[in-house]
Parts: sequence; C-alpha cells; structure tokens
Amino acid sequence: MINIVDRFFSFNRLLLLLIGLWPYERSKYVQLQFICVFSFLISSIIFQLTTFLTSKCTPEFIIKILSSVLVFSASVVEYNAFYVNSTAVKYLMEQVQCMYKDLTDTNEIAIVERYGSNAKYYVTRLAMVFFSGAFLFVAVQLLPEFRYFILSGNVSRTRHLQISTEYFIDQERYFYLVFFHINGTIILGCVVITATGLTLITYLQHACGMFRIASYRIDRAIQNYISKNVKLQNEILAHKGIIRAVNIHRQAITYSTYLISKFEISFMFLIAVGVMSTSLNIYRVFQVALLGYNIEELFISLVFATLCFVYMFVANFVGQQIIDHNNHVYATAYKVQWYVTPLHIQRLILLILQRGNKNFGLSVGGLFTASIECFATLTNASISYFTIMYSMR
Repeated sequence: MINIVDRFFSFNRLLLLLIGLWPYERSKYVQLQFICVFSFLISSIIFQLTTFLTSKCTPEFIIKILSSVLVFSASVVEYNAFYVNSTAVKYLMEQVQCMYKDLTDTNEIAIVERYGSNAKYYVTRLAMVFFSGAFLFVAVQLLPEFRYFILSGNVSRTRHLQISTEYFIDQERYFYLVFFHINGTIILGCVVITATGLTLITYLQHACGMFRIASYRIDRAIQNYISKNVKLQNEILAHKGIIRAVNIHRQAITYSTYLISKFEISFMFLIAVGVMSTSLNIYRVFQVALLGYNIEELFISLVFATLCFVYMFVANFVGQQIIDHNNHVYATAYKVQWYVTPLHIQRLILLILQRGNKNFGLSVGGLFTASIECFATLTNASISYFTIMYSMR
C-alpha cells in the first residue's frame, strides 16, 4: 500500500512540522511551538500599528502602514485557521489514503499518481516563488547596510527599516534586534503561507484525480460492454462500473465541499485582505515612484503586490481545475454510447447528467466561486480601489 505522506506530503510535512501545524503531532512541545510562532506573528502587526500612537496619521502614512500590516495579517489568519481545523486537516489526509487503498485498477492508480506528481510540482515551484520573495525582501532591507559599509567608511548615519514600526525603544541603538524581529516574521510568514496553502492545493489536486477516475470508470464501463459480446456477466460488470464511477464522483464532491466548509471563514478574510493589500501596495508603488525614487520602498511594495497577486491567481486556478474536472465527468457521460446499454444502466447515467445541470465549484460564502473569472473579478476590484485612491490623493 502507498503511504501518501511519504510519497506526496513529505515537503508539506516538513514545513508544517517547522511551524507546529502537523496534525499528527499534538504534544506539549508543539503547543508551546504554536504559542511562540503565533506570538511572533501577531507581535509584528502590533508593533506596526503602534506607529499610529507616535506619528502623524496622514492618509499617505496610513496607507503605508496598512499596506504591510494586511500582508502580515494574512499569515496570522492562515496559521490560526490550520491550527483550529487540525482535525479536519488530518481527516482530509486520511480520506486521500483511503482512496488509494480502494484502487486496484492500474490505470486508476496511474491517474492518481499523475495528480500527486502535479501537486508536488506546484509545491516545489510555488515554494520557490514565495521563499525567493522573502529572500529579496530581506536583501533589500540589507542593501543600505552593505552600501554604507562599502562606500561610507566611518561616517555616521541614521538607520531605519523600510517597514515602519514602533517598539518604544531606541531603534537606532537596537537596530539589529528590530531588524531580526521584522524580517524573521517575514520569513516565518512565508513559511506559514507556503505550508498551509500548498497543503490545501495538494488536497485539491487529489480531488481532481477523483473526478478524473470517475470519468475513466464511466468510459471504461461502457467501452467494455460495447466491445464484448452482450452477455449477462458483461452487463453486470458495466452496471457495477457505473455505480463505482458515481460513488467516487460523489466522494470527490463531498471531499471538496468539506474542505471549503472548514476553511470558509478564513478564505473570506483572505479574499478581503488580498484585494485590499494588492490595491494599497500598487498605490504605494506609484506613490514612491512619483514622490521620490526610493528603490528599497518601491521594491518592497512591488514584492508584496506580486506575492498577493500570485496567491490569488493560484487559489483561483486550482478552483478552476475543480470546475473543469467536474464538468469533464458530465461530458464523458454525454459522449459515451449510453444508448446501447440496458435501461437500468441508462438510468444511472441519466442521474449523472441531471446532476450536471447544477454547477459545482469551490464556493466561499456563496459570494465567490474559485475560478479564473473570480480571479479577474478580484483583480478588477483591486485596480478599481487603487484608481479611486490615486484619483483622491
């Protein structure tokens, strides 16, 4: 039997263990790890918001603070959602393992293997994108230090971070301590976003595999009935094949719906945070470029906007895959020569076709259904909010 954790979740497991979210580990050490990580994440937001107490709250300053606070808050939302729903995370993984156990057909196993490999491909590529973004963010923060060290010699200067914070201490004196905290939080936040997001993507890729197996079973059942002499035994096998196709199709829908239902509230927050953060950071890019060319601030806002954009695109792209694979089941049922089969088999296929009249997708709150169309809507909303802010400046 295939162990899916070792086969397809090894990298996910490593990342989740690093931040205390692996659902099979719930010791006192892990609970302490959760408290430390969560405190580290939430403190970075608090120390950015405290700048409102000591600085003049102009519209530009508020936008600058919120453009980074919203990005940090996304990692807090995802981290808390995964910890609260650890039982659901474990259950989803066990359901994938049960599906593997029930497969005996070599072609069906090959289908699941292919989608498992697709999940690993997404995991490695997206991890590279987010960790590269974190590395570039830290590198940009260090750029003034290297520039000063090489060019300025012993000339004194004022050091500050590109992300505004207020720790109520002498930040010049404790610059490296503050630097470690804010940049450590960025790296930790990227690990959280990567680990949680890619685990959900891996789950949904296996759901796509279930839909594809349903299509394969429908096609195979009808083809076997047609290609052989019509006998009672073949008729029974075709009938069982359609039933098995209906069962795994129902399992795929139930599996996807269960995943969305458990993370629905956090997804609603992430949608709002993603749109607002993208708008604010695009505005910051234009603001910095027009008012004063500060390459560090410009680059940081550009990195934040890009990561938000990529995250929204990937989430909606995976949702579009679920819709397409579900529709493929009905397209297969429609195209096969169902009319040459006995009446009781035709009734089963008719049930599948009737179910196809209702669209299925990853619906969040009944307002958003993850798809390329939804991504276009969110992108348009982000650009619209940016346009409004830019016209009012």
